[in-house]
Amino acid sequence: MVLLEFSMTPLDKGESVSEYVSRSLKIIDESGVNYRLNPMGTVLEGEWDEVMAVVKRCFDTMSADCNRITCSIKVDYRKGRENGLESKMAAIESKLGKTVKK
Repeated sequence: MVLLEFSMTPLDKGESVSEYVSRSLKIIDESGVNYRLNPMGTVLEGEWDEVMAVVKRCFDTMSADCNRITCSIKVDYRKGRENGLESKMAAIESKLGKTVKK
């Protein structure tokens, strides 16, 4: 199971790109992959091929009308891990003894 965090942004569409980013979120939401949106990107949780396919669909959609795109991807693989989106946060909160902002 992997956690994959990515941020994909068109560089040729001006200062505000939420119109383009929201199209990616629609793809992610409809994919059925577990995810968390954050202010700087999105974290997907699933099998390698599954999460990479979601990123590819986001890229294919964005590249249809964007001539320049930047994408950063960070992957955390851990054999046998389930519910990494929740368990990683729970581990930190346990060590801190309090809930962190989400």
